Amino acid sequence: MRIIGDTNIPFLSYRKIALSLSLLIIIGGLAYQFLGPGLNLGIDFVGGTQVTIKFRGEPDLGLLRDSMADLEVGTPSLQRFDEPEKHEILIRVENPEGEEGDFTGPIIELLKRDLNSGIGDGFDLNTQGAQSLTLLLAAEDPEGTGLDEEGAALHYGPMADAVLGFRKEQGIFTSMDQLDTIDGVSDESRALIKERAVLGEFALLGAESVGPAVGADLQNKARAAIGFSLLGMLIYIWMRFQLPFGVGAVAALFHDVLITLTALAITGREINLPTVAALLALVGYSVNDSVVVFDRVRENLKLHRGEDLEQLMNTSINQTLSRTFITSGTTLMVVLSLYFFGGDVINTFAFVLLIGIFVGTYSSIFVASPVALWMHRLLAARRDSKRKKSRRR
Repeated sequence: MRIIGDTNIPFLSYRKIALSLSLLIIIGGLAYQFLGPGLNLGIDFVGGTQVTIKFRGEPDLGLLRDSMADLEVGTPSLQRFDEPEKHEILIRVENPEGEEGDFTGPIIELLKRDLNSGIGDGFDLNTQGAQSLTLLLAAEDPEGTGLDEEGAALHYGPMADAVLGFRKEQGIFTSMDQLDTIDGVSDESRALIKERAVLGEFALLGAESVGPAVGADLQNKARAAIGFSLLGMLIYIWMRFQLPFGVGAVAALFHDVLITLTALAITGREINLPTVAALLALVGYSVNDSVVVFDRVRENLKLHRGEDLEQLMNTSINQTLSRTFITSGTTLMVVLSLYFFGGDVINTFAFVLLIGIFVGTYSSIFVASPVALWMHRLLAARRDSKRKKSRRR
């Protein structure tokens, strides 16, 4: 299928302009990363605690910031998570330099102090766990089973699990009437929970804690993963084609990764393990584009022996242009769907792929091919120089 007719665009005649523009962007991006604000490394890489809190109503960010100021650890940051109507807040606290610690407990206690002070010692159905609810039901024995402590726990445990499973699914209890919709809970147990429990203003959706040593180790492993992937691509293309093509492909991959990191730095997006996974996916996508062009170059070298390599490369790029647009276009539609409708959890992942589609398509034409051409001419010039020297002898 061809969506673009026969073209004869001299792509490589614009290589100096394209490479200069790419080099300018990369240098500016590196300067921004090392001399400016830099990359926004997530908890995975710097160490710290990150908790996601869901509120019954619209959270008061000013009150939350005042509460977190009493934590006296690092500089807590708060940001909205997911759609505003879900009332979810992400609280992030970096560990003090060189120190270990999980600050989930202190964060929850500060929130209880400032948001749940009105509920007293009541059993908070939004923060207590299944074990605590099981113990409450077993101690009160609303069904009058007469079982001992262990037997009562076995009897009421599934009911507690059903209640907390509902909370996990919904995120938070906003009304006691929601208990009436939960299957597997007896009427007596449901009545007791309504009588003894209270609903706090927030619920913990998730918590993550990483120590500085683990974070540093993850940084090294992330760099190694990207580095080994680039080395693997170089070896693969060198073996499948020739060394100049391998160098060109790896140059394009470096180009894509550096520009994508610049985009992440400028937008202030958090870099975590899923972001590294997206960068590795970007490497695979970008090299695939370059391989398609180089494969056509190899075919044309066999069909048109003796022709100028630059002209053959231009011809090959033009011949694969339709395939490039179809592949990039269909991938773009999927990634755009993830970006706009996938939610905050995978938004940065989709953002990296979105940048990668454009940058990868550009680099396979204006970076990989020109570098391969330059490398090929450099090696050919060296061979000619050696031949001339050997003849003189």
